[in-house]
Amino acid sequence: MDEAKVFLADKAADKRDRLIDALLKRPEFVDYWAHRWSDLFLVNGDKLMPQAMWSYYNWIRRHVAANTPWDAMVRDLLTATGSTLEHGGGNFFILNDEPTKCAETVSVAFLGTSIGCAKCHNHPMEKWTYDQYYAFANLFARVRTKNGTQADERVLFSDTQGDLVAPLTGKPQPPRPLDALQPVSMTSTEDRRITLANWLTSADNKLFQRAIVNRVWANFFGSGLVEAVDDLRVTNPASNEPLFAAACEHLVRQKFDLKALMRTILQSETYQRSSITLPENITDLRHGSHYVPRRLKAEVLLDTVSQVTAAPTTFKIDRRNANKGTADAYPMGFRALQLPDSNIASYFLKSFGRADRVATCECERTNEPSMAQALHIANGETLNQKLAQKDNRLDALLTSKQSDAKIIEEAYLLTLTRAPTDRELEKATTVLASAKPEDRRITLEDLFWSLMSSKEFLFNH
Repeated sequence: MDEAKVFLADKAADKRDRLIDALLKRPEFVDYWAHRWSDLFLVNGDKLMPQAMWSYYNWIRRHVAANTPWDAMVRDLLTATGSTLEHGGGNFFILNDEPTKCAETVSVAFLGTSIGCAKCHNHPMEKWTYDQYYAFANLFARVRTKNGTQADERVLFSDTQGDLVAPLTGKPQPPRPLDALQPVSMTSTEDRRITLANWLTSADNKLFQRAIVNRVWANFFGSGLVEAVDDLRVTNPASNEPLFAAACEHLVRQKFDLKALMRTILQSETYQRSSITLPENITDLRHGSHYVPRRLKAEVLLDTVSQVTAAPTTFKIDRRNANKGTADAYPMGFRALQLPDSNIASYFLKSFGRADRVATCECERTNEPSMAQALHIANGETLNQKLAQKDNRLDALLTSKQSDAKIIEEAYLLTLTRAPTDRELEKATTVLASAKPEDRRITLEDLFWSLMSSKEFLFNH
C-alpha cells in the first residue's frame, strides 16, 4: 500500500513538473515578465520618443525570451553605450538623466533599498550616510549623451572627466559602490559603471540577490518575504530569514537563472497550498500556511475579460501625454500585457491599479480594492460593451446548436475554468431555458456577467 502511494505521488509530481515547464515555455510568459520588468525599468512613452521607447521595450523582451541570467541583464543595462535605438537598455540613462537620479533608481530597482534620505543627511533608518550617497552617485557623473544621426536617436558614452560635487562639502566624494571597501581612482579614465556593475552583480552582493528573490517571491505569493518589496533594511526583517537566505543561495547556484528560481517556487508545497483557511491560520497573510487570494493585476484582468468574451480591446494612446509622431492606437489584437507603454487612455487599467512608471517603486501599482473598481465591474462600459458586442463569444455559443446545459458548462469553463456544480448547472439552465427566444442573448449576457463579477473570477486562488 505504501509503495502504491509513493508511486502515485511520484506520478502526480511528474505531471505537475511537466505542467510547470510547459507554462514557463509559453509565449505569454515572455509577455508577462517583459511587462513586469518594463514597470521596474520605467518604459514610458511620455518620457521617451516612440522609436526609443520601442527599442527599450524590445531590449527587455529579448532578454526575457532568451532567459538571460538576471546579473547579465542588469550588467548589460548599466554598462550600455552607443545608440539608444540599437541598444535599447541605454534608454535607462535617458530616463535617469542625472547622477543622483541614477543612484536612487539603481538602489531601489536592484538593491531593494532606498538611499534617497541620505541625499540631505545620514539616513535615519539605515546605515547609508551622506558621503556614501554622493560617492555612489559619482559613479554616474561621467555618463554623457549626444544626438545621433536619426531623429529619435541619442548616443550614450562615458566621458573621461567630470565629477559630482556634494553640496554640503563643496567637493566630490571619491566614486565608490555603497558597501565597497575601495573607491574608484578619481584620475582613472575607465568607465566607472563597469566597476559598479562588477560590484552590483557579484555573487557576494547579498542585497542584489535578496532584492530580486523578494520581487519574484512577491509576484507569486502577493507579498514578499520582506514587505514592502523594495524596503530591504536591517530594521525590516524577513518573515522567514532562513527561507530567504536559502532562496538566495539557490539563485546563486543556478547562476541567477530566474526561471530556475520560479520553477522551484512553483514546485514548493508552500505555493501549492489551498486558499481555504482554518480557524488557526485565517489571519496569516505572510507565513505560507495557506494561499492568500489576490485580485488579478489590471492588465491580466482586462486580457482575461477580452479572452472570455472574444472581444479584443482597442488601446488608444493618451494624446495628452503622447510625443509627436505616435499613432492614435495600437493595432487590433494587442493584449494589455503586450503593451510596451503605460501611456494608454484606459479607465479600466487606471481604476484597477496599473503602474504609471514615473518612479521605480512597487507602490506605483496597487491591488487594493476601491469603489471605482466595484462600480466599473457592476455597471462600467468595459464588461458591458464586451458582452454586448456583436459576433462575440456569446453569439458563437447561441448559434452553436448546443443544448442549454452544454452552453452553461462552456460558460463556467471559460470564466472559472471549472465545471458547474449540479446545483449551479440546474439553476442556470433553468434560467436560460425559460427565457423567450428574443431574450436568450440578454439572459446569457446576465449569466456571463454574474460569473465575471464574482470573486472567483476576479481573484487568483
